[in-house]
Amino acid sequence: MHLQKAGPLLHYRKKTARDVKYGLHEVYESMKIRELLADGLAGLKTAGVYDPEYDARELLKDAFGMDTAKLLLSMENEAEEASEKRFCKNISLRAQRIPLQHILGSCWFMGLEFEVSPAVLIPRQDTEILCEAVLERETQRDVKLLDLCTGSGCIGIALKKRGGYRSVTASDISAEALEMARKNAEKNDAEIEFVLSDLFSDTGCGFDVIVSNPPYIASGVIETLAPEVRLHDPKAALDGGEDGLCFYRRITEECRRAVLKPGGRLYMEIGFDQADAVSRLMRGAGFEDTTVLKDLSGLDRVVYGRKRTES
Repeated sequence: MHLQKAGPLLHYRKKTARDVKYGLHEVYESMKIRELLADGLAGLKTAGVYDPEYDARELLKDAFGMDTAKLLLSMENEAEEASEKRFCKNISLRAQRIPLQHILGSCWFMGLEFEVSPAVLIPRQDTEILCEAVLERETQRDVKLLDLCTGSGCIGIALKKRGGYRSVTASDISAEALEMARKNAEKNDAEIEFVLSDLFSDTGCGFDVIVSNPPYIASGVIETLAPEVRLHDPKAALDGGEDGLCFYRRITEECRRAVLKPGGRLYMEIGFDQADAVSRLMRGAGFEDTTVLKDLSGLDRVVYGRKRTES
């Protein structure tokens, strides 16, 4: 089997002609799993996929229904035709820059599995910093928490499962996103209230903690993002307005009201260059002790603070 090009797409030659007793027939030409992986990896490299080694391995594991250990022990085995076809099809999709998570249908976040689709932002490792910040600082279980702009539900569900908080509400303006979030809550056995809401319009009030990963990409920057993000993540989950700060302004200003209790805490994910601007917005809206946390790459990733207690 050899990788071939067909315009911008990649496909595989899976058949060979062989002369047999009753005439010329097409028969399956088997390959070793190791050879199949090498061809898939080469295709993803040609397509410019980021981290092609990881993606090729994940697609191979999915196609053959194996974990990493079993796959490594099976590299010299001949590939079964059905599994090979699935792998070839998905390599072709990934070469078209369709996200790996969309091809597999799910991804892992905070040790939990979440279904994903083009209706929601794909959960990313950087957002785990946001969850970890909440879990480290909010140690009391009797907390009423709101996950604002929930998308796939990954933040609210992870916090409910890992933090055991009494009350978790998750809201989003997208009905499609909420449907996916509900599926993920059921999948992970997390008891959460879901609300269709434009930010705080229908969420209710009196939250002790508000957590959000709002849209924060400047409108003019979206077209420069990788195809996996630009073409396959929902634009509404990316677009933060002209300067990327539209939702931070709305959230911090609306937190002046009773949606967040006096003394309540607000945690938000930010872009790598937004820490100063978001911190100023929070302080201007009456937040104290604003703090910036960095991600594993050393970039600013989370800003949090405490709403001033009324005197």
